[in-house]
Amino acid sequence: MINQMARQGATQLSGELSRSLFDEDPQVGHEHWRRLVADEALAHRGGLSHAERVELAYQRLRMVNASLDEPWRLAADVHRLAALHEWLAVADGGLTTVAGIHYNLFLGSLVDHDPHPDRDLTPLLAMDRVGTFLCTELDHGNDAAALETTATFDAAAGGFVLHTPHPGARKFMPNTSDSGGPKTAVVAARLRVSGEDQGVFLFLVELSDATGLRPGISVRRLPERLGSPVDHCLTSFDQVLLPHSALLQGEHGRLTAQGRMTSGVGNRRKRFLRAIGRVTTGKLCMSACGLGGARAALAIAVRYAGRRHVNGMTAGRRVPLTAYRSHTDRLLGATATAYAMTHLHRAATRAWARAQHEPALREDAEHLVAVTKAWNTWEARRMCVESRERCGAQGLFPANGIADFLVNIEGPITAEGDNLVIWVKAAAELLFAATIPHQGPIPARALDDPRALRAVLAAHEATLRARATAVLRSGPAGDPLARWNHAVGPAQEALSVHAVVQATDAFLDAIDNVGAGAGAGAAGLLTDLCRLFLLDRLRPLAGELLADGLLPVDEVRRLPAVVDDLRARLTPHLEEFVDAFALPEELLNRLPMIALAAPTPELAHHSPRPDQLAGSLG
Repeated sequence: MINQMARQGATQLSGELSRSLFDEDPQVGHEHWRRLVADEALAHRGGLSHAERVELAYQRLRMVNASLDEPWRLAADVHRLAALHEWLAVADGGLTTVAGIHYNLFLGSLVDHDPHPDRDLTPLLAMDRVGTFLCTELDHGNDAAALETTATFDAAAGGFVLHTPHPGARKFMPNTSDSGGPKTAVVAARLRVSGEDQGVFLFLVELSDATGLRPGISVRRLPERLGSPVDHCLTSFDQVLLPHSALLQGEHGRLTAQGRMTSGVGNRRKRFLRAIGRVTTGKLCMSACGLGGARAALAIAVRYAGRRHVNGMTAGRRVPLTAYRSHTDRLLGATATAYAMTHLHRAATRAWARAQHEPALREDAEHLVAVTKAWNTWEARRMCVESRERCGAQGLFPANGIADFLVNIEGPITAEGDNLVIWVKAAAELLFAATIPHQGPIPARALDDPRALRAVLAAHEATLRARATAVLRSGPAGDPLARWNHAVGPAQEALSVHAVVQATDAFLDAIDNVGAGAGAGAAGLLTDLCRLFLLDRLRPLAGELLADGLLPVDEVRRLPAVVDDLRARLTPHLEEFVDAFALPEELLNRLPMIALAAPTPELAHHSPRPDQLAGSLG
């Protein structure tokens, strides 16, 4: 009876914790995707060749499409797109990649531009054709605004001539092979009208049909890359004729059949950024991939640690790995980070969704999305490495659900803008943003209050920003690059602290929402988990904080003991924290290392479902 009551209490607590992670707009659809990844059809399949795994990804993409009532609604909804990536990344990295390209970059680009009566999109919505997106070129990655593929307006024909002028302008890495069936692409090309460069626009191009590639289109498969297989290729165009309806038009630019251009956007670079606005949503999707994969890796590692028994300190007694703090402290720290990552991602997604309707919010939202993408995916990599190590040799086998996360996370780190490039740009933007002054004195015992810790780090951020700005201004005159190279180090340090402050704000907001409901017990645990997240980030900065007068010497001295006590109090709730991730039991139980280490029935427990925990989620 006591064990049963304990299990019921743990399940209720996990439910309250899960609501803090998933209780959003009921149309987000977390439960839809959760049920899908629980399906045996998405289980790991070993022994397949590279080509077979690529084809499997497209078969599964059609399964995803069949589960949707209206693919257009998915493409138009940033919350649902992010949820798709968050859950599919748990099951199949290749599927996640082709799904993101089809629904976000391809269909999403069509959603964001003017419709055209001459376009029949029925085959794409029914998945008789697969959509892909061609922007990056061999010579132009992060500087895609300088891409060289051209689309020249042909006044006599009333259309365009799409052309790749040299090998360096070939489109790099799109999934354009014959795998998966006929494909249609959205292609970024430099629009030329009467010899004038109008900037980069998007064009709808049919690449292939049932008989093969269309005339003038060349595709060369690239070698296998790191991570789950996708049919990446080099793609080029040789004087390919396109109808006028191929041009995706909108506020940023419209071209009449007579060749007259109008635009509500000031210059070519802004037109390009507006045309490829789906890349910002893509950053959120990449962040979601890292978030879903890292949470799953952590949940698997914690479940395994509770079932794997090793020798205890007493002869003849065996204990679970969770009995050792050397094991659980690392997992607990990763768990605190996972909650912070989740709440930061939710905040960034909400901000970007609002910005679609309020242009004045767009710049700040784009900055938050960029910071979230880089910080979340870098943290996800660290969490996947930690989780794999905690599973020992078992973690090396892809069938056990962690090994693939280790390599698949590299894609999101690079896709939709390389993390370092995104990070440096965001750091530069932060230097010129308004600094919010620190409000009032920091409490004497700041370590006991997450809001006080947040204040310490915010003050430290302001100090670092001032330092970086001073270095920038004192750099060599007349040499902007040298000046920036002097300032880029402290600017990145400031952004690192800024990211933690933003994640903390989102975490604290979530705690307030839980506390406002019936989850007082969960709110207390989440408050302590937030403290642990902050203290783990503050410890390496203690010397600087002491020197700048932001942390009293007594607080620095008691910091190790505070962290140790906090970990000791939170460790008994580790499984409840990760059960709140709501990873399907069907998925967990088909992992060999989990199934082989199954506990006795009285110790078994079940992860809550988001639909059970968050009411109307679905």
